[in-house]
Amino acid sequence: MNLADFTKTLAESAPPSSFTHCQTALWYDAKGEWHTAHQQVDGLEGKEPAWVHAYLHRKEGDLGNAGYWYRRAGKEPTRFSLQEEWEELVMAL
Repeated sequence: MNLADFTKTLAESAPPSSFTHCQTALWYDAKGEWHTAHQQVDGLEGKEPAWVHAYLHRKEGDLGNAGYWYRRAGKEPTRFSLQEEWEELVMAL
């Protein structure tokens, strides 16, 4: 799914059932539901959930926790805007 197609799903009242936990987290984040987004990746293992987790903690302003999750994801903390990182995540996942 490309960025435009993902963005179109934001008009719906619920994320598509075909979305992964990571995609669902990004969907809820875009809808302004940070806690629901966080619940989608909290406790999941793997680099992709860790990257989404890092992004969410960065957005929250908890940079120390974000740094931990970036390391778990094998990523350097980004210097891009939150919107740019969200778009990068959508395209990567």
